[in-house]
Amino acid sequence: MPVRILSLCLILMSFGCDSHRVYEAYEDLPKGWHKDSLVVFNFQPPDSIHRYDLFLQIRNNNLFRFSNIFLITQLEFPNGMVQTDTLEYRMANPDGSWLGTGFSDLKENKLWYKESVRFPESGNYTLNIRQAMRENGKTRPIENLKGITDVGFRIERQSLEETNHE
Repeated sequence: MPVRILSLCLILMSFGCDSHRVYEAYEDLPKGWHKDSLVVFNFQPPDSIHRYDLFLQIRNNNLFRFSNIFLITQLEFPNGMVQTDTLEYRMANPDGSWLGTGFSDLKENKLWYKESVRFPESGNYTLNIRQAMRENGKTRPIENLKGITDVGFRIERQSLEETNHE
């Protein structure tokens, strides 16, 4: 019983120390990431005044056999406007060791998506993410990308120091 109470206290303390987080969600990908599967996050930003930093969070294990990852994102605004980005992130060091944090073979990478964003209008926003990985020298996408276990999206409010440097 005391171990459970201690564990609960540690979990609550870790959430309490994260004062910049305003939104965070994950989608579990237990069978891999199919080339046609979208990871979708629907969210409402808290306001249109403050600036926010946006992050993609990727958890991978040793079944992921690449040193980088290519993603295509589409951020849909309430008015119907869509911003599309093709992104590449490094996932491993040149020696093959994984970047990110975590224990054993599961690593989490907090990847910059957009910095110092203001959400100009209130309402529902949607972020769609899909993988765009290909084998070297091949034109066809990888059918089912193994080793990516979860994809997350996080919004953090910028601190006053960051906002005042603009």
